[in-house]
Amino acid sequence: MKKIIWGITFLLLISSCSEKKAENKNSTKINEDSQDIQLKINKNKNAIKERFPAPEGYEWVEERPGSFGYFIEQFPLKPYRSPILRYDGNKIGTQHLHEAVFDLDTGNRDLQQCADAVIRLRAEYLFKTKKFDTIQFHFTSGDLVSWNDYKNGIRAFVNGSAVSFRKTAGFDDSYTNFRNYLDLIFNYAGTISLNKETLSVTDNRKLKTGDILITPRSPGHVVFITGVCTNNKGEKLYLLGEGFTPAQSVHIISNPFRKTISPWYQLDVDAPEIATARYLFRSVNFRHFK
Repeated sequence: MKKIIWGITFLLLISSCSEKKAENKNSTKINEDSQDIQLKINKNKNAIKERFPAPEGYEWVEERPGSFGYFIEQFPLKPYRSPILRYDGNKIGTQHLHEAVFDLDTGNRDLQQCADAVIRLRAEYLFKTKKFDTIQFHFTSGDLVSWNDYKNGIRAFVNGSAVSFRKTAGFDDSYTNFRNYLDLIFNYAGTISLNKETLSVTDNRKLKTGDILITPRSPGHVVFITGVCTNNKGEKLYLLGEGFTPAQSVHIISNPFRKTISPWYQLDVDAPEIATARYLFRSVNFRHFK
């Protein structure tokens, strides 16, 4: 279990995901024409965009090279039909609701859960593009912890509801130390803090790869857009990725509600609720990174 910062905000500080039984339909309206979509999966390809070509009549929405969306859609996947593994190396019980697994370690502790998977990908993107000054995340308590401080030896000390910082280690900007930093963030961050670090998306035309759909509470959940395609009518389909509890492989989910377009989803920022493979978002809250 993640450590908890105790205090007045006790109920807000537990930010792990919880699986809820989704209704047997997707409340987002899907055109009947989508039943005729021809799908293809390139099982021998490893990048998201290459493995999942746009369905017939659609084309991928190109992301700008160097952007977070481009980083996501080009992210390498494990071989087709790879199982979802827990942090301890064991398979999770449900293996029929995902279509692909990210080639990304989970760690060996129960830390990298749903919000943490999004934080991990965002941090990996910023680290890879050398945007070190922008690698910073809040604990659910509101305390900001930056990679620049951590690599310079500054550590966080939690005492009840209070967090203090002091220098106790030498300089270390290695990737191993970066993973230590992320484990610290995973321990004390969650959907509540992630929601506050992102901006609302209220226009379907602005939804893009890298954006998230999030329920910021305890327990909450988050999925992230891993690809977008569009047709000549401007209609869009989306691929969705997630992490989950207990900490497990980051994966692309299937669409059990509309198998004719799976793993693609139609999304609507104005929908009253959205059902995904393993979670029902009863309040639709799309957001993107600042």
